[in-house]
Amino acid sequence: MPLWLNADLGEGVGVDEAVMPHIHLANIACGFHAGDQLAMQQTLALAAQHGVTVGAHPSYQDREGFGRRSMPHTATEIAALLHYQIAALDGMARSRGMSIDYVKPHGALYNDMMADEKVRRAVMDAVASFYRPLRLMLLATPEAALHRREAAQAGIDLWFEAFADRGYGDNGLLLPRSVMGAVHGPEQTLAQVAQLKREGSVTTLGGRKLILAPDTLCVHGDNPDSVALIRRIRELVEQ
Repeated sequence: MPLWLNADLGEGVGVDEAVMPHIHLANIACGFHAGDQLAMQQTLALAAQHGVTVGAHPSYQDREGFGRRSMPHTATEIAALLHYQIAALDGMARSRGMSIDYVKPHGALYNDMMADEKVRRAVMDAVASFYRPLRLMLLATPEAALHRREAAQAGIDLWFEAFADRGYGDNGLLLPRSVMGAVHGPEQTLAQVAQLKREGSVTTLGGRKLILAPDTLCVHGDNPDSVALIRRIRELVEQ
């Protein structure tokens, strides 16, 4: 698989029509942190128009906090949470003659999955117990071999992602947005993308080089300037 670009869409905060022609994978919000049935329908139509692969982008039930607040759940509750959202998008996609290929958790659920083995196991088991096979997208870190073993035990395949515009800590996790250097400007973003393409690595805030070897890069298109940057990233990864 080439270094594909993925973006979180259908959230009502971006410029999806302008972003869609420049990405390969669309992570579509399923209504719990953002979006609704009309947004899902419109985003699916855009993806079909541009030949973009689609995946479910489920979250904790937290519209007020845009899915950015951690919420304790049992494994059974996480499975129900995910199946409800994935099934909604899956059904809407099938009604259009489309299918979803993967799941990428959103916000706090994504961060909790990466930081807590129990949450990650619950997410993997939930994806594995869906009625048909789906891949799970998760953060590419130095722990990728462990995550592959966990996924194999659950019986699912993974796509690893890196972030084009986010800073990394020495532990391989994204820096909290409250930390200076957590979000890159355009030129630093392009430099990080070039390094990922050339070496499969990022340089952390502390100056450490981490080999991540991602399958896909997450890009953010929430304003016209960011769309222009996505176009430049697409050109860079396809050179």
